[in-house]
Amino acid sequence: MVLGHDTKVVLLVACLTFIWALVLGIWKYRQMAQPPDHRAHFYVDTAHRAALLYSFAITMLAVFVQFSAWSQTVDLIAAFVPIFFFLAAIFSYMVQGMRKKTDNQFRDEPPGLHPYMYLLILGEIGGVAVLLAGFVTAQF
Repeated sequence: MVLGHDTKVVLLVACLTFIWALVLGIWKYRQMAQPPDHRAHFYVDTAHRAALLYSFAITMLAVFVQFSAWSQTVDLIAAFVPIFFFLAAIFSYMVQGMRKKTDNQFRDEPPGLHPYMYLLILGEIGGVAVLLAGFVTAQF
């Protein structure tokens, strides 16, 4: 089967995110190896786990992109809206892990956190819904 350009791009991002997760695993390991309790900072652990999970979620998006009825442009936009928020979350967790100031970024919430979260919710669900609709239209 020949993959569409849009599918190839999304799969490439999935693979790069997976590699990012593996590198974050090295950071997590180094933190676990040093302290007496052998625990990495909460957000280092969260960044590692989120990157692993998001890499597979992006792979799932690639499947919907490949079998969608929509144009490559619509599919890429729909896929990259949630992908943007996935990658932004990983980066945010990394920043929290580097700062080591909190184990709950909502406790001392920065300005604009809730509007950003509303955009994240709409973007992730909306992007996936567009891809799902394209998949259902083409396959059923």
